[in-house]
Amino acid sequence: MTGLDGLRGLCALYVLLFHCWAYTFRGFPRYRGPEWLSWLGFGRLAVVMFLVVSGFSLATAAARNDWRLGSLSEYARRRAWRILPAYWAALVVSLVIAWTVVRQPHSAEPTFESVVVYTLLLQDLIVAPTPNGAFWSISVEALLYGLLPLLVLLCRRIGPVAMLAVVTVPVIVVGVVVFDGSPPQDDNWLAPHLVPAFAAGVVAAAATGERFRRVPWALLSVVAAVPVGVLVVQQGSRWMVGNYYWLDLAVAPAMTMFLLAVVNGRPAALIRLLDSRPLKRLGSFSYSLYLIHLPVVVVVTLKLVIPRFGRGMTSFTVTTLLAGGVSLAGAWLFAKLFESPFQRHRSWAELKNGRRPELIDAGRHPANR
Repeated sequence: MTGLDGLRGLCALYVLLFHCWAYTFRGFPRYRGPEWLSWLGFGRLAVVMFLVVSGFSLATAAARNDWRLGSLSEYARRRAWRILPAYWAALVVSLVIAWTVVRQPHSAEPTFESVVVYTLLLQDLIVAPTPNGAFWSISVEALLYGLLPLLVLLCRRIGPVAMLAVVTVPVIVVGVVVFDGSPPQDDNWLAPHLVPAFAAGVVAAAATGERFRRVPWALLSVVAAVPVGVLVVQQGSRWMVGNYYWLDLAVAPAMTMFLLAVVNGRPAALIRLLDSRPLKRLGSFSYSLYLIHLPVVVVVTLKLVIPRFGRGMTSFTVTTLLAGGVSLAGAWLFAKLFESPFQRHRSWAELKNGRRPELIDAGRHPANR
C-alpha cells in the first residue's frame, strides 16, 4: 500500500539513530548532549508507530471482508512464517555476541532461561537477561497478533469504534484506579497497555474507502500531536520515560490519523518521499534492521568508540557512521538470507524446491500431473 514500506523504513532508521544517540551521550533520560539533537530521544514512540501500522496492515483484508479474518490456523501459520525465521536467526546472532563479545547494557549475561524465554517469545511476560534490548517489542507484537482475532470479532459484532473503546477504557481505569495515576515503568507486561495503539490501527483499516479520502487526516494528526508534544517539551525526557504508559495512549490518535493520511495519499510531497526508491528499499528490510541493529550499536560504542573518544558528539558521529553503515548493510544481507525466502515461498515445500509459488501451483494443476 502507498507509503507504508517507506514509513516502516523511516521508523526502523529512527530507532537505529535513537540507539546511536542514547549510547553515546551520558544519562538518558537525563540527556546531556546538544539540544539540537534532542529530537532523537523518542525511540519508544517509533515502536508505537510500528504497532499502529501492524494493526492496520493485518486488519485491512478483514475490514474489506465484513470483518472476517478467515481460518485462525492459517492466520497463525502465516504470522509465524513471517516473523519467526528472521527473529530466531537474530536471536542466535544476539546470543553469540552477548556471550563472546559484549552483553547488553543494563542486563546480566543471557542464561539458559533467556534462551527458552526469548525463543518462545515470552520476554514480555517473564523476566530474563536479554540478549538484545530491542526484542521486547517483538514479544509484544506476537501477543497482540494473538489478540487480533478477538479484535476483529468485536469489530464485526459491535463496530470498530466500540471495539476501540472496549480495549481502551480498561487501560485507563487500571492506570487511574489500580496504579493511582502512576503506573510502574517496567520492562515487562507492556502488551496490555499497548493494546489500544494496535487496536487503533485495526480501526484505521475501516477508514480507507473513497468517502474518507477528503478527510484532512494530516491536519487532524498535527492537531492531536501538538498538545502531547508541548507537554513532553515542557516536562522533559525524564518525565517522558516515567510516563510512557500515558504517553503511548496519548500519541496513538495522532499516529493513527497520520497513518490514514499516508494511506489516503496525502500530503502528496510526503507520499513522494515515502515512495521514493531509497525509502521503499529500506522498508523492504526494516524488520531485519530492527532485529539486528542494537547488538551492532552496543559492540561499536562499548568496544570501539567510547574507549577511544569518550562520550559526546564525536562518539555519536563515529557511531552513527560506523554502526549505522554496518547495521544497514548487515540488515540487507540478513533479510536476503532470513526474510526474503520466507516472503517468496509460502511453505516448507516451496522453500525446499526453491521455486516460486506460482510455479509450484502450476505443477500441481491437474493438467500438469
